[in-house]
Amino acid sequence: MTFADASLTALRVFREVAERGTLTAAATALGYTQSAVSRQIASLERAAGTPLLERRHDGVRLTSAGRIVVRRAAGVLDQLDATARELAGLPGEQGTVRLGWFPTAGADLLPRALAALRRTHPAITVLSREGGTPALVRALRAGTLDLALVASAPPFRPPDTETPALALRTLAERSLRVAVPASHPLARREYVDVADLRGQRWIAGSGDDRVMGVWPGVDERPEIAHTARDWLAKLHLVAAGCGITTVPGSLGAVVPAGVRVLAVRGGPGEQRRVLLAHLPRPLSDAAARVAEALREAALETDSVGAPTTR
Repeated sequence: MTFADASLTALRVFREVAERGTLTAAATALGYTQSAVSRQIASLERAAGTPLLERRHDGVRLTSAGRIVVRRAAGVLDQLDATARELAGLPGEQGTVRLGWFPTAGADLLPRALAALRRTHPAITVLSREGGTPALVRALRAGTLDLALVASAPPFRPPDTETPALALRTLAERSLRVAVPASHPLARREYVDVADLRGQRWIAGSGDDRVMGVWPGVDERPEIAHTARDWLAKLHLVAAGCGITTVPGSLGAVVPAGVRVLAVRGGPGEQRRVLLAHLPRPLSDAAARVAEALREAALETDSVGAPTTR
């Protein structure tokens, strides 16, 4: 068996593994069993005549051969998908941009940018999906995304250690804030002292998003009353009086009723950056237009400002 005989199914499975970082996550995303994913990878490695993945305790990493395969596979699969869209009467690949975004970017920045893009460049099709920053970075490396909105916290290190380094552009830098119920004693003020956050009940994110829930400078083991992956669920729990949580400053304009978003004073400043990331090569015209729309939307969001009371 030569690599030319590799199946499209195996290529799709390999691309998913490269993007997700683990066989288990890829199996879940594809609706396969882990053993089925393992068999597809094994068949692809036999066809390639060399290992394509380095198995590690925390997942998998592409070998040098694997990086070649995923890059080529992404191109082949994208062309097939473009053909399917054309046959279905949908826009062709030339004006299509694949965009990834971290969860809170979908609350304000992304809708603003896409609405503006529809007005100025209606021929461009944006296919977008939500994901955590690590998953989005893997997707860029795997060639399954053209652009990604990713989040960065101090000390603002690069999102991965692979080479070549991703091209990064800072779209916004905003202060982290706290969201409290409108009936909470802290809500009577215009800001919160960091010392007042001791002894509070917190609504935290789950997994790697845990930092977006508990104030990083709290000098005690926090009492976490609830955990939720979805940021809107956290804010509705706040509105219901179940606890307090952290939010990026950009969400102040879209919080539900019954929530106040307040700045925190005292202790080190807590800044968060919104970055636009892509592989270090020239963008297509369509991707460049999307990148510019995101930049302008970020500037517009900053100029409009965010109310602190809802």
